[in-house]
Amino acid sequence: MVADRPDRCARNHLDPDFRLHAQQVAEVVRPLLDGDGHVAREVHDPGVGFVTLTRVHVSPDLQQARVMYTALGDDKSRANTARALERVAPFLRRQIGGRLRLKRAPELKFVYDESVAGQDRIEQILNELQSQPPSDAESDE
Repeated sequence: MVADRPDRCARNHLDPDFRLHAQQVAEVVRPLLDGDGHVAREVHDPGVGFVTLTRVHVSPDLQQARVMYTALGDDKSRANTARALERVAPFLRRQIGGRLRLKRAPELKFVYDESVAGQDRIEQILNELQSQPPSDAESDE
């Protein structure tokens, strides 16, 4: 009674239970790249340095992944890190494609995440305000 048994091969991408959504792919890609998976450990480019991935956005058609990252150092070291990430992107894409078993792995585009630097600046301003002594106008009240 083969007809009674559901066949995995007969399922297609239109089946809602089988479909991989962009967010689900992003949730799988980020740990693979961020060091929890083995992909990040396989990169031996010294230019990559200390990189922290903050977010991964995958396009709805699963063809592109924008990987947001931060890196320690000044502008020159960040530029070197950006070039190194561009160099290793094809290698990382192949590794991710092999692990996700997608027909086509998303193209990786690394983008420096400016929002973290903005958050650090806001925290610095708040700390400076907190450490300042109260002004005379506040003490008269």
